[in-house]
Amino acid sequence: MTRLDEAAWPSIPNGALLLVPLGSTEQHGPHLPFTVDARVASAVAVAVGARLDAVVAPVLAFGSSGEHQQFAGTLSIGQDALRLLLVELVRSARTWAARVVLVNGHGGNVPVLSEVVPSLRGEGHDVAWLGLGSAGASGDAHAGRTETSLMLHLDPARVAGFDDVVGATAPITELMPALRDGRLREVAPNGVLGDARGATAAEGAALLGSMVDEAVARIRLGDVGPLGELRGRA
Repeated sequence: MTRLDEAAWPSIPNGALLLVPLGSTEQHGPHLPFTVDARVASAVAVAVGARLDAVVAPVLAFGSSGEHQQFAGTLSIGQDALRLLLVELVRSARTWAARVVLVNGHGGNVPVLSEVVPSLRGEGHDVAWLGLGSAGASGDAHAGRTETSLMLHLDPARVAGFDDVVGATAPITELMPALRDGRLREVAPNGVLGDARGATAAEGAALLGSMVDEAVARIRLGDVGPLGELRGRA
């Protein structure tokens, strides 16, 4: 595995598999840092890269996060800028990388990925995107137990007290209209979609391991869906 943030150009092989982690800089409740999505995507990409002998790019830490804009500190580049960035990034990478996989840690990036990646594939580029999964259907979509556990494993010093951190726990499908309208703060004043109580580092380690295993399996399988996403076995 080669990390571009640590390597010099002679160590980069032509025809490599390139993994590009995508995240965001957005609020994650009163107990987690703004960089959760970027931190998780990067950790998965590095672990996957080690198993597949891939090149790993620095994380793209800005994404489309308009639904969080009511919270101070959120930095969103919006869908148009993200769209252009990904198009130019993949075209550049494909001058030396045989295959590009975008490892996405932020749900707000999915609409752009679902549009851009099929278009790039239509240009002849071997590119796909990989989602890291979500517990949104069970009411744990953002800064709840899942992400708190992951951060307790990855960077516990960045996790503040969460014994009383409970937000909106309805399934993400019910909350989506408000999120699309940028009204997250109305449904979750503390910025949390889920319940962080009970999170543990051990649970986070197990979750990360499952994410990495699934990502490796999907990349090896190489089954790309109509929206450019890497699918698992049926």
